[in-house]
Amino acid sequence: MTPFISLEGKRALITSGTRGAGAATVALFRDLGAAVLTSARSRPDDLAEDMFVAADLATAEGAGLLAAAARERLGAVDIIVHMLGGSSAPAGGFAALGDDHWAEELALNLMPAVRLDRALVPDMIARGSGVVIHVTSIQNRLPLPEATTAYAAAKAALSTYSKSLSKEVGPRGVRVVRVSPGWIETEAAVALATRLGEASGGGIAAGKQQIMQALGGIPLGRPSSPGEVASLIAFLASDRAASITGSEYVIDGGTVPTV
Repeated sequence: MTPFISLEGKRALITSGTRGAGAATVALFRDLGAAVLTSARSRPDDLAEDMFVAADLATAEGAGLLAAAARERLGAVDIIVHMLGGSSAPAGGFAALGDDHWAEELALNLMPAVRLDRALVPDMIARGSGVVIHVTSIQNRLPLPEATTAYAAAKAALSTYSKSLSKEVGPRGVRVVRVSPGWIETEAAVALATRLGEASGGGIAAGKQQIMQALGGIPLGRPSSPGEVASLIAFLASDRAASITGSEYVIDGGTVPTV
């Protein structure tokens, strides 16, 4: 029986593929037959060296290194999945954010995608095919002003950039889509829930409830799993989604309360 989704013969570049949803996406793409190159600042022991590049993608040099490695090791790139993102900005609202904090959030959450696309999408255009998936966040429409203003603004910029890119390259055979996760139950999220639960005298379940309440509630009653996010990305990258471009796909258990 022919599988519903196959990535057999596809060559994929997936950034930040060593933990959480990124690692789940790398594993699923490989299970579906794709050749995958991934990156992070350092390589974990269980990841093969030939399909990994150590690079700081918050810098132009790191993005250039990864783009060159993708061409060298894959020959060409059929799918780019921009998983990289995060925040180190302090809490305290807008007044706590200096210029350096803003620059850091943009350097991590926007510019790696801009630079890698600029390096690799022209080859897709020349071939008349390719898929680019930008992983944004529901924070781009549901920011938490105490702690995520700069991160949310950077992800909103990524979303707008993605939409513009889709309109430019879609007529030339390259699809560009966005995946917008809410809270994902990664290793870091479990650690945070554990700390919160212990601080309040409860366990991890109490910590998870605190996080969900801070988000305004999750109607589904739980965070998404890394595997669920990876499955959505794999579908969008596959030929099953051949007429989908320019769209945003939210996977948040219903967290965003508006249409």
